[in-house]
Amino acid sequence: MSDIFHEVEEEVRRERYEQLWKEYGDYVIAAAAFVIIAVAGWQIWRYYEQRAELRASVEYGAAMQLLQTGQTPAAAEAFGKLASSAPSGYAKISRLQEAGALLAAGRTADAIKLYTEVENGSDDILANVARIRLAWATVDSTPRAQLQTQLASLTDPSSAWNPMAREILAYADFRDGATAQALAEYKRLATDKNAPTALHERAAAMANFLAAGAGRDYGTLPHPAPQAPPANAAPAANPNPAQGKQPK
Repeated sequence: MSDIFHEVEEEVRRERYEQLWKEYGDYVIAAAAFVIIAVAGWQIWRYYEQRAELRASVEYGAAMQLLQTGQTPAAAEAFGKLASSAPSGYAKISRLQEAGALLAAGRTADAIKLYTEVENGSDDILANVARIRLAWATVDSTPRAQLQTQLASLTDPSSAWNPMAREILAYADFRDGATAQALAEYKRLATDKNAPTALHERAAAMANFLAAGAGRDYGTLPHPAPQAPPANAAPAANPNPAQGKQPK
């Protein structure tokens, strides 16, 4: 009897599956096809994305070579093209490098415009880099108080950018003649364990420079007093021999 009941149960289950397949089979096939197409599409997209990234990497390297060899106008143009056409990561950093190339080429106003654009962008790291570079690009013409405001978020002790921002402000003090204040800050930067090695070296060099007397006002040198010619000096030669002759 148990075998009969088992066969009946299997038949009922088979008929139920057939009924479900008739009702929902098309949906199952469509869902499976959608998954296959989606996976294939993602693979194709990744293939083209990787090719685009590889091409951008090569072009970025070529642009950097132009910049490092002093071909700044050509480098700025190359970085500008990458910023407009490369994948997102390369595009953002290329915009920053374009600004640097423009600055090196003497196009300060254009560089400042791009630095400001990156500074206001969505990438926090690149924004901070742009803020530092923008401050250096304008440090000779920007009041120290304005620089302090621009760099306020970076001068916070918890910021990793703190030493770099303080270096700019120390230079602004030196520029303004606040030598003692600049010297004290450069000494602190030279021993700041959070500062990069290159910044340590620059700060130590500036501290030594200022300690040796740079920036001090020693007054002006007096003009030398005019001296009378020696008594035995020969008379000055007449530049025009024709002058001074008596007519015959």
